[in-house]
Amino acid sequence: QVYLAESGGGSVQAGGSLRLSCLVSGYTGSSFCMGWVRQVDGKEREVVAQIASDGRSRVADSVKGRFSASQDNAKKSLFLQMDSLKPEDTAMYYCAARAVPCGYGGTFNYWGQGAQVTVSA
Repeated sequence: QVYLAESGGGSVQAGGSLRLSCLVSGYTGSSFCMGWVRQVDGKEREVVAQIASDGRSRVADSVKGRFSASQDNAKKSLFLQMDSLKPEDTAMYYCAARAVPCGYGGTFNYWGQGAQVTVSA
């Protein structure tokens, strides 16, 4: 079983920055894909970033150049650095994991409780 706990959400004005953290507990082997997913009520979830077990990360086109994802294996933590935030980035952000490598696709089946990010104009 994998447990995920996000922290770092909050409110910020457009153009500002926030950093989300996710503490990971339980087994996450070399086949795991970690990710950050956001959701706005009434809209589909959007995978914002994925982090492979070797640390390579990829972000969605909608946030490219503004968001970056990283991990610290020693601290068993994931991070999502969000810069140049826009009102449309307002959403609940979830840390997520699946026991399938990132390159194979698939849905995430482990989720944190979520962290709200609100960006005002």
